[in-house]
Amino acid sequence: MGKHKVVVVGGGFGGLQLVHGLDGADVEITLIDRRNHHLFQPLLYQVATTVLATSEIAWPIRRLYRDRKEVTTLLNEVVGVDRGTKTVTLRSGQSVPYDTLVLATGARHAYFGRDEWEDVAPGLKTLEDATTIRRRVLLAFEQAESAVKTSELDALLTFVIIGAGPTGVELAGMIAELANAILPPEFRKIDTTRTRVLLVEAGPRVLPTFSEDLSAYAKASLEKLGVEVRLGQPVTAISEEGVTIGDSFVACRTVIWAAGVQASPAAKWLDVPADRAGRAIVKSDLTIEGDENVFVIGDTALVMQDDGKPVPGIAPAAKQQGAYVAKVIRSRLGGKAAPGPFRYRHQGSLATIGKRAAVIDFGRIKLKGGLAWWIWGLAHIYFLIGTRSRLAVAWSWLWIYLSGQHSARLITQKETLKSER
Repeated sequence: MGKHKVVVVGGGFGGLQLVHGLDGADVEITLIDRRNHHLFQPLLYQVATTVLATSEIAWPIRRLYRDRKEVTTLLNEVVGVDRGTKTVTLRSGQSVPYDTLVLATGARHAYFGRDEWEDVAPGLKTLEDATTIRRRVLLAFEQAESAVKTSELDALLTFVIIGAGPTGVELAGMIAELANAILPPEFRKIDTTRTRVLLVEAGPRVLPTFSEDLSAYAKASLEKLGVEVRLGQPVTAISEEGVTIGDSFVACRTVIWAAGVQASPAAKWLDVPADRAGRAIVKSDLTIEGDENVFVIGDTALVMQDDGKPVPGIAPAAKQQGAYVAKVIRSRLGGKAAPGPFRYRHQGSLATIGKRAAVIDFGRIKLKGGLAWWIWGLAHIYFLIGTRSRLAVAWSWLWIYLSGQHSARLITQKETLKSER
């Protein structure tokens, strides 16, 4: 009859945790991803802001499973699922059979019906996004050095980040530090400390998922770095010339989107109900209604908690779901009773503001400032894959802390800002 075939779509936190949890099980695993690497997304903003190199936060998937002979990795893209024949269809035309299917395909940025904004205001979900943002940020300073008109200089030295969740806060803080502490000695014609960084949030406060006192601290810390925080003001238009915030226009050449996400089309592949963000609605065991052989996890799934709130779309949640599904599959293969319904264990929320301050919300325990920054750093280093990556990131951070210099400031493509867009 052959071994039980498990097909995992997505090499993110949830997918890899699932594969890890099935180590030693009597299964054949096919792991499918559009990219050949696993990405540590929590540090992606540091690639975008010249702190880390791409190789420090990404690892080839094949290398991770070179000693797991039961794991086959396919670099391809899923375009459909046939639950009748129990196959997934790849863009290459190939069909891959499964006994158990796990969709962990993640999410992309959502522009709330204004998809034309994406070319002008890139989001931050992939390495390509990060290098695009890094290139635009660095090119803005380079072009400012050659600007003749004051109006053009001001626009080039204005950076607008839309969305004040953790990604937006972290980007704003790091760009402000780059302009105020790293770049000033290197330019002759411009004063990079004149840079204007705007963080725009349609809601009433930054870091809305954190407690109000930590949110207020984050806002004050950003303003201390020189970031201009605009709350309760939605963006109504974005163009190559600038951004309209409410009724006011801000001339700028660099806009970054950190305001929302949209799930992958997994719910459409499966023809199951989804929420407004496109997340497939799953049962308490993370299977879809009417098919116990199909699991959906991570940012692709809407998983409700006992308090009626959805499980947040963060890395720890995806890893917990991947580990849970591995236990369910093992129990089925062993003829044992399935574990109880999935229960999300909140392990805390973390966000950094520049290189010496952070906020951490563990529920009853809340931390802010320098101590929180050190704990934030140690936690992220711990969850990186492999000793080499941990050492590389730790060394990069230590070098920046001691020298005040970012080491990943290469512009690797020659396009000007306008030709990019």
